[in-house]
Amino acid sequence: MRIKALSDATGVEIETIRFYEKQGLLPAPARTANGYREYGAPQLERLAFIRHCRALDMPLADVQRLLNLVDTPAGDCNDVDRLVDEQLARVRARLKSMRALEKQLVQLRGQCSGVHAGGECGILHELVAAAHGEACACHGVPATV
Repeated sequence: MRIKALSDATGVEIETIRFYEKQGLLPAPARTANGYREYGAPQLERLAFIRHCRALDMPLADVQRLLNLVDTPAGDCNDVDRLVDEQLARVRARLKSMRALEKQLVQLRGQCSGVHAGGECGILHELVAAAHGEACACHGVPATV
């Protein structure tokens, strides 16, 4: 199959497929006599694997590590466990950060209710105050440098 068919089959953009090839995640395919890339089932499976890992928000370096383990199945599974544990820790840290962000936005949103002129908007007042280095509803008293 050509690159367009591979893209359609996996949902991965053509430029991303080429990028993965350049990064060594996806081996370069055979070329037809007229120079077209010709992909087969192995590339389709590998690209689907990469896509699934990326959907789990794994960095490309970790995807490469996983692919290396797939390519050498006699390797130690502890590496896979460790890699997933590291990704889970990153996700948990982001979730914690997102909860803090949500709390800040809720506090900021609480500064304004009803319809009124922009000059009377509590949210805008808080954002301007923060820009001036003053305390705001969402961040409290700014740290001094």
